Amino acid sequence: MSRSLTHTRIPASTADLVDRQLTKTLLKLDFGLKLDLPDDRLCPPVPVRWNYIRWIQDLLATTNDSYTDLHDPHREVLGLDIGVGASCIYSLLACASAPGWRMLGSDVDQHSLDYARRNVEANDLQTRIKLALTTTDSPLIPLDKMGIEDLSFCMCNPPFYSSATEMSAAYGSKAMPPSAVCTGSENEMICPGGDVGFVTRIIEESLVLREHVQWYSSMLGRLVSVHQVVAKLKEHGITNFAVTNLKAGQKTRRWAVAWSFRGFRPANGVARHGELVQAILPFTTEWTVALPDVSTDEAGDKVNATMKELSLKWHWRANLNAGVAFAKENVWSRAARRKRKFEQLNQNPDAAVGSDDDSEDDEDFAIAVKITCKDDEVHIRWLQGQDITLWESFCGMLRRAIGARETGKDTRMEE
Repeated sequence: MSRSLTHTRIPASTADLVDRQLTKTLLKLDFGLKLDLPDDRLCPPVPVRWNYIRWIQDLLATTNDSYTDLHDPHREVLGLDIGVGASCIYSLLACASAPGWRMLGSDVDQHSLDYARRNVEANDLQTRIKLALTTTDSPLIPLDKMGIEDLSFCMCNPPFYSSATEMSAAYGSKAMPPSAVCTGSENEMICPGGDVGFVTRIIEESLVLREHVQWYSSMLGRLVSVHQVVAKLKEHGITNFAVTNLKAGQKTRRWAVAWSFRGFRPANGVARHGELVQAILPFTTEWTVALPDVSTDEAGDKVNATMKELSLKWHWRANLNAGVAFAKENVWSRAARRKRKFEQLNQNPDAAVGSDDDSEDDEDFAIAVKITCKDDEVHIRWLQGQDITLWESFCGMLRRAIGARETGKDTRMEE
């Protein structure tokens, strides 16, 4: 009887050659990129790396002051890849897919950095990708050394294991050899504390740098690591974070976590992307309420009338049945409305309500939301703000004011 193909083991050397050729071919065909890899460093599978870049693009697209939620490949973006490796694949993919992007890259391994530079030069990207050698004791986000003040994002594919014993145990527990053959050097595979230890260092640096980087992020190799990283973010009071499942393949699973100290909130499908468990989800940034017996125009009129009664900045576009509101505080509570009415009647009867004054700086507002009416639903999107209670209160107020019933609210973030 012939041996089943499902149990045929491919020699590691052969599988490694196949993986390397596949990576080079995909990069050439899909992105026009050339790649040279040493035999003693990791060969990066393209799909999961590209998924990570695409997710970063979506994070930036849905958290900018234009509030368009659209990816602009020509938007000026500066990113940092912590640990570029010999392939420099993240920087290459980022620059190949978005002409407005520039990348910085660091690595502690001179051998890997030499190959990374070759790959940058082979693709004529020297003016857009800058690489630097660091040490294990250097800051992971060395803004001062690189001579810059701010980054759009940083990303990382850290070593997953804390020791050779842990790595051997992880691979030994698999019924079949891993789909990606391990040819990495020790610094690519192992570091103190594994991926959680590495990302903890990034979190600690982010607590100092804060808004100097819009989005801090890292890939993680195990779901238990995601749980631990999310718990650490919550411990430090960081509520503006996002999680994705990168869909690495049928056998391999990878995740990424990102967090920000700025107030711009990502779209719900970006913040909670892919197949995820409830415990690691951030708070929802979108609500949908139903108005089943009301036309789109009638719903828009209800929303517009409600917002005009409040003391906030409100921009309404009737032709789109959509508007954006900015508020410096809770101006919709009963107490706030009574106070406003008292001021109008007794102090300044001519005071404007629902001001459209563009002279104010949006950065001073505690919350910004976009409201869109379509078909028989009103969709509310949290654009900006740090106060989850304020966001939840706004949604509840609008739902009650327009007489709608809730249809699309996700479960509250677990503490």
